[in-house]
Amino acid sequence: MDIVTRIPDSQAIILILIMTVITFFIRALPFILFPGNKKTPDYILYLGKVLPFAIIGMLVVYCLKDVSVTTAPFGIPELIAVFSIVLVHVWKRNTLLSIGGGTLLYMFLVQFIFA
Repeated sequence: MDIVTRIPDSQAIILILIMTVITFFIRALPFILFPGNKKTPDYILYLGKVLPFAIIGMLVVYCLKDVSVTTAPFGIPELIAVFSIVLVHVWKRNTLLSIGGGTLLYMFLVQFIFA
């Protein structure tokens, strides 16, 4: 007996259509709620300025929440990666480069150095 149950093609097509409509609606919703000819409310502009920083802060907390400083490797790979992310970001001011480089460095450290 297969673990995965096969769905009929008609149901698969219906599911894909529903997901397509919902995705399109979610993408179009901001343009419907805030058309270009009307002033965007101040609270939306405020959220657009502060939410990216809040989300990055939440991601940092989430990524480091399970780091143990009492057992080997004592959070050293995480500390090196965070330090490198900060250095690259201060140096280049490129979020993609700093996060991508820090991620690659962290993966290298935990796979080859602190394995």
